[in-house]
Amino acid sequence: MKERPQDKGERTVKRKRLLFSVVIILLLSLFLSGCALGHSAWWKEEVLLHDGQTIIVDRAFSRGGRHEIGQKPPIKEHSLRFTPPGSRKSILWKSEFDPTIGRSSLGLMALDIVNGIPYIVTQPKLCLSYNKWGRPNPPYIFFKYSDGRWQQIPLDELPVEITQPNVLIVTVEKEIRAAEQQTGFVSADSIRKNNSILKGPQYRSIIRTPLEPGSAGVSCPELAYDGKGRWVDIRRFKNKPSYEACIKECNVERYWGEYCPCDRLFQNQK
Repeated sequence: MKERPQDKGERTVKRKRLLFSVVIILLLSLFLSGCALGHSAWWKEEVLLHDGQTIIVDRAFSRGGRHEIGQKPPIKEHSLRFTPPGSRKSILWKSEFDPTIGRSSLGLMALDIVNGIPYIVTQPKLCLSYNKWGRPNPPYIFFKYSDGRWQQIPLDELPVEITQPNVLIVTVEKEIRAAEQQTGFVSADSIRKNNSILKGPQYRSIIRTPLEPGSAGVSCPELAYDGKGRWVDIRRFKNKPSYEACIKECNVERYWGEYCPCDRLFQNQK
């Protein structure tokens, strides 16, 4: 029996619909597997402020960049958005991708609001970031929200009321999802319990006195950056017998201009 053109057309339409459905399922699977593998995450946290108030904040991060086989990509950027008590305007803080170290350079430790002014405490992430931010001791970088933007401030401008880390320092996706399933957000109590596992005085409170040299948090070797993506141990320059020998090493290694550390290393010999 000869097939009618109408039947052939209907089968073609069905095949196209089936193919379209398969493509959609595959795309959804890839998206969901990406979230499961930790390429991105977003969640809510209950943040306990110094005065006993709590606010719900939105946090998110995405992963990307070079990494070892079998390991997750580093955190490429992450953000926090919140609305201060009594305000209708949300404020965004973001640690973006830093090409000089190949990842986001700062990790969030605390958010607080004192006299209506938001403050944030962060820590450099890993040794490249620690060197990029000037090797701070105590190992924090502080920000104040003023005139509609975040401005870096020194430790002595951080209000004394800010004493405790109050956000998740280590963001484990599995634990975040488990907490959210119960309450819709990671509670302040869960944050406190998770952070208490971390070792080091800089995690138990916001310390205001320097740690002993070589202590965890300030033990990274000192590195010099060449301005083009390469970091080397500064002893390559520091151990030279003279300022002239150091300058020669800078020329050999192509550490030119402001990136050559010899002026500060041999300032008494210039």
